[in-house]
Amino acid sequence: MRTAFYISDGTAITSEVFGHATLSMFPVEFNHQTIPFVETVKKANEIKKLIDSVAETSGEKPLVFFTFVNPELSDIILSSQGVCYDFLSYASEIVKRELKVQPVPKMHRTHSIHESSYDFRIDAVNYALANDDGANIKDYDEADIILVGVSRSGKTPTSLYLALQYGIKAANYPMTEDDLESGKLPKCLDKYKGKLFGLTIDPERLAAIRQERMANSKYASIRQCRIEVKEVEMLFKKNKTPYLNSTRYSVEEISAKIISETGLKRHKY
Repeated sequence: MRTAFYISDGTAITSEVFGHATLSMFPVEFNHQTIPFVETVKKANEIKKLIDSVAETSGEKPLVFFTFVNPELSDIILSSQGVCYDFLSYASEIVKRELKVQPVPKMHRTHSIHESSYDFRIDAVNYALANDDGANIKDYDEADIILVGVSRSGKTPTSLYLALQYGIKAANYPMTEDDLESGKLPKCLDKYKGKLFGLTIDPERLAAIRQERMANSKYASIRQCRIEVKEVEMLFKKNKTPYLNSTRYSVEEISAKIISETGLKRHKY
């Protein structure tokens, strides 16, 4: 199996994102190795030896995606037996020519505590945790968005992802069997209709998820799941609540689609 390295003098998140996005286009399996905080010449030489060892052992050159502020560290990695991609330097050269401004590299700038968005994201994560599963409806005035849907449709992970990645205060509220039978939105949500966004899911997928939680129960039965999904989608349509079927999307894709449809402001950079 071919090896792919993601290396940086910081968190290596940027290298991972770019590298994974690039490799996802190819039908090849990779052994992924992420190595953050390569901040010294000694450490860079250790990683170079690791890359060379993998190349010699496997007989195939590893793919190496990296970002470094210090050019000395870049040169060490470039001297390895890996196939190296210093995409950040390549992109910054193009931008430099267009802006006619010299870049000012700074270690840990991309993913650091000094980001202007950092406080937004921490506050939003705390909010999402405190307002999970209808726990604090008294705080809904502060919400940027309120995710609604049947149990296990993806509300909690999506709320947390919106908070952690984008600083969006996302509460979530579970639509219970009683709520669905009434055919109306719960009274506590009436004044927040403009903040609601629905998540739904294919009944078969919902039943499989619930079986892992409460096997052989009415809650996990395919019949119950079909009824709940049908009723919640009717409720969304009746109240003109925008909604998304989460079945075939990752939490990243669900979040991006929600932001695109609602126009919520991101606090990422």
